[in-house]
Amino acid sequence: MKKLWNNKQSKEQLVIYLTVTVAFLIMQILSMAGMLSSAMKGFLVPVCAYIVLAVSLNLLVGICGELSLGHAGFMGIGAFTGILISAIAAEAIPNGTLRLIAAMACGGIMAGIMGFFIGIPTLRLRGDYLAIVTLAFGEIIKNVVSNMYVGLDENGLHMSMTSMKFTLEEGGKMILDGPIGATGIRKIASFPMGFALILLTLFVVLNLINSKEGRAIKAVRDNRIAAESVGINVTAFRMKAFVVSAALAGMAGALYGLNMSSIAASKFNFNTSINILVFVVLGGMGNILGSVIAATVLYILPEAMRQLEDYRMILYAVVLILVMLFTWSPKFKEKLAVLSQKLKSMFSKKGGA
Repeated sequence: MKKLWNNKQSKEQLVIYLTVTVAFLIMQILSMAGMLSSAMKGFLVPVCAYIVLAVSLNLLVGICGELSLGHAGFMGIGAFTGILISAIAAEAIPNGTLRLIAAMACGGIMAGIMGFFIGIPTLRLRGDYLAIVTLAFGEIIKNVVSNMYVGLDENGLHMSMTSMKFTLEEGGKMILDGPIGATGIRKIASFPMGFALILLTLFVVLNLINSKEGRAIKAVRDNRIAAESVGINVTAFRMKAFVVSAALAGMAGALYGLNMSSIAASKFNFNTSINILVFVVLGGMGNILGSVIAATVLYILPEAMRQLEDYRMILYAVVLILVMLFTWSPKFKEKLAVLSQKLKSMFSKKGGA
């Protein structure tokens, strides 16, 4: 244990896991004690989904150094795949938790596959070009799903890409209804499953970052030419980060979609991708714990200020500007480091006494 604690990377991972676990236990205790409002309870699962989205995007943007603006597209793929799987498997898997696990797994696999196929032509691009292509991908996914009609009856699954050209038998159900999206969803997502997905995401991302592949990915980010000169396959390592990031976003999308009674494809638009990117930037590029905290605070903040009506988004924008100024200010960082050093010396003196 002493050796583990002395290892800097292990110490950082332990702090992240402990922070997330303590936060989960506190919220669970408050929820069971009836001390959370219904609105706050409604935030718990979406916050879990956005934490996973922020951490997964940080892998691509902060660790790999690639700017992606299509993360909402992978989230949408996972969401609608998860909703379809949940509806199809409702009778075969009556247990909601098991069905949610199956839906998230399928959503992650589908998003990962799409990430692989999108990555083949796009990951040879860099900088602004990659951002534009991933942005276009997100918009394509949104528009394809907006024109998709899927229904389920006793004869099986029916699908049309242009308009509803099929008639469902009596007792049949529309799962996706074009621009209206998915309606009548059975809400099976839960806060404990959201917490489990966060732990899985942290395990995958942190272990990847601290592995040989992670060091190669960082080498590509820091100096592409030097990485190529020592035999690192730049495209292959960028692809690994891209696919893992997409798969985790798909799982988060499935969790998010199965927490709603209805959801439309318009939810997974450019603005959602930008919001996730804001969580990553404000939390710190490459800072996993920062992404967790930023996603939590910045998702709840505008919702908590709804009573301010017209001034809500203005205040939210002011908060973002102030956070950016303080976070990236060298003087603020210097003062924070001095304060941290004083606190450490204070506690070490008490411990020695």
